[in-house]
Amino acid sequence: MRRHAYNNPGHAHFLTFSCYRMQQLLTDNLLRGWLAEALDNARETEHFDLWAYVFMPDHVHLLIHPQHEDYSVPAILRRIKEPFTRRVVAAWRESSPSKLVLLQAQFGQRTVHRFWQAGGGFDRNMTDMAAVNSAIGYIEYNPVRRGYVQEPVDWAWSSARARAGWEDVPLRVDPVEVIFSRMGEGSLKP
Repeated sequence: MRRHAYNNPGHAHFLTFSCYRMQQLLTDNLLRGWLAEALDNARETEHFDLWAYVFMPDHVHLLIHPQHEDYSVPAILRRIKEPFTRRVVAAWRESSPSKLVLLQAQFGQRTVHRFWQAGGGFDRNMTDMAAVNSAIGYIEYNPVRRGYVQEPVDWAWSSARARAGWEDVPLRVDPVEVIFSRMGEGSLKP
């Protein structure tokens, strides 16, 4: 079954994608750093604002806003996931070949390596400020709900620190207010 992505101009997207077989593969800060790099590179090539994020041990949440009317969420996800996965597979092949078994999947007659669960994950279009604020809260409180930390800013791999004004963060976030004032009060559509 294939899920349809709605690439509507002016919409923000609340994206969730999970590690292969829901394994806790994102527990290493080196890998999390590589994911941050891949996300930042995709932001440049695919032209989207990053409003919120959290890297959890077994999944990732992002809140993005494409800057152009013509965009593709599947293309954005490919630009994030594929270079990251290639980097992990190459590194593990060199330093920890036994870890590659965690990523093995059968694709017809071939054995492939998957860091991410197959499919596009979860993509919810956001069309108003209330939904965006709710999504930011959900994303940034995820580590608190899971019992990993007491406060959102205690989780290093989240936009909560950047939003709170911390300087040393894995990824900068783009200001939501500036975009909304440019696009019109209470609406994401231009």
